[in-house]
Amino acid sequence: MRIGLLSDTHSFVEPSIYKHFADVDEIWHAGDIGSISVTDELQEFKTVRAVYGNIDGAQIRTVWPEHARFKCEGMDVWMTHIGGYPGRYSPKVKPEIYQNPPDLFICGHSHILKVVNDPKINCLHMNPGAIGNSGFHAVKTMMRFNIAQGKVKDLEVIEIPRR
Repeated sequence: MRIGLLSDTHSFVEPSIYKHFADVDEIWHAGDIGSISVTDELQEFKTVRAVYGNIDGAQIRTVWPEHARFKCEGMDVWMTHIGGYPGRYSPKVKPEIYQNPPDLFICGHSHILKVVNDPKINCLHMNPGAIGNSGFHAVKTMMRFNIAQGKVKDLEVIEIPRR
């Protein structure tokens, strides 16, 4: 399964998403969608899995959950918007992540791209950064990767200069 991962669109669909995600099977959005039109537009292009973020209003929250936990190619995936980092997990996820850790934990919120292994719970943590125009990030970022036989493979970071 080939995945395109992004977060923090803040109501803006970066046009290069279509080029960079042309060969993905699904697009995963880790919150702060901004407008339901973002996921509506992306769903016309690819299958979308998404969670709502702290800026998302009632309309988005009725369509997308706060947490999405699912299996993908033998991998237990948990996606949420505000999750923290290994050693500094958010209070909302901390009890569950230690009691029942996923294989892959995805969050957004910080606008900082990070991929970190948490050896304490044997979990890979990913944050795709931010692909929208709102925020302090100097470069827009998103990721592309494969999941096969319960493992993340061929991870690519995509950087888009801010105009």
